Amino acid sequence: MPHAHLQPALYAGFGCRRGCSVDELASLLQQSLACQGLPLAAVQGVASISLKADEPGLRLLAERLGVPLVLFDAALLQVFEPHLSHRSATAFAHCGCWGVAESCALALSERLQGSARLAVPRRATSRATLALACAV
Repeated sequence: MPHAHLQPALYAGFGCRRGCSVDELASLLQQSLACQGLPLAAVQGVASISLKADEPGLRLLAERLGVPLVLFDAALLQVFEPHLSHRSATAFAHCGCWGVAESCALALSERLQGSARLAVPRRATSRATLALACAV
């Protein structure tokens, strides 16, 4: 019997404006997965920057997906700067890292899988950014 193709685990990194709704975050995630033909079930974790610890939308999204929400300090995220597809001076001015979504996705994949590459580079709405990473 042939083995079903195993989908690699994906890790979602988010940046968002204060008060961004869980529905907007979920919609951005679903659209980003759909355009790559990736299943929602592949998402094994949600990450953001520690400044977003009190964002209810992020907490609700992780709960809805049944995955952990992991928060990273800006200093830890800085090491991923060479791997970013997009560098934002605005993000750097606000939170001390050049790209919240991509850096957080890469950081979570590296922490849980030991390696990381961007599977879906930064995508944005007016209120949120998302990137997806997986193990190399």
